[in-house]
Amino acid sequence: MSGHSKFANIKHKKEKNDAAKGKIFTIIGREIAVAVKEGGADPENNSKLRDVIAKAKSNNMPNDTIERGIKKAAGDLGSVNYESVTYEGYGPSGTAIIVKALTDNKNRTAANVRNCFTKGHGSIGTQGCVSYMFDEKGQIIIAKEDCSMDADDLMMMALDAGAEDFSEEEDSYEVLTAPEDFSAVYAALEKENIPMADAEVTMIPQNYVTLESEEDITFINRILDLLDEDDDVQEVYHNWDE
Repeated sequence: MSGHSKFANIKHKKEKNDAAKGKIFTIIGREIAVAVKEGGADPENNSKLRDVIAKAKSNNMPNDTIERGIKKAAGDLGSVNYESVTYEGYGPSGTAIIVKALTDNKNRTAANVRNCFTKGHGSIGTQGCVSYMFDEKGQIIIAKEDCSMDADDLMMMALDAGAEDFSEEEDSYEVLTAPEDFSAVYAALEKENIPMADAEVTMIPQNYVTLESEEDITFINRILDLLDEDDDVQEVYHNWDE
């Protein structure tokens, strides 16, 4: 894992999101609505909702905004008609890209996502064509500049709470969990007031691809930027070593 600054990537993502905080809050609000519809409004009994709340907090969504979103979703169950859809495909030089969306019109979303890939000289593939190259994991990033705890103590706390792995980068610590253990590990760190720069269940590439040509880099950035602009797209995962 060395060579990939997790915190630098998170900071880049956060800075990008700060310019469009309304969009990230809308995205998370939609995820809250779907989680409430599927499992109810009580996070104690709804692990998916717990995970979305952790993601919301790591994106600095205020607690009252989160609570309002849960209450609104609980009162509007009949009007929540979003479906989860996943697309898999290839960017330049065989880079792998996974797109997760929530939509009320699958035909529109499929056409839009395909268009994003096409404009960046990529292609949509069949279900499962690239997901085998990723592992679904709970991932928590802790910036060293925000955390005064000794690395060994932090590692033991995370592992005791159920984490699978703990690694130290130049500027951050990374905690990995099985998806089903993410909530427990997050709660244990939150209880000890450990500041978390990012916390979510995500897709982590098993290997990264380096793009050498400027043309390839331009095209993959075009795909990622177009996907980022699409209101239906919730998350994009890729194995490009930026």
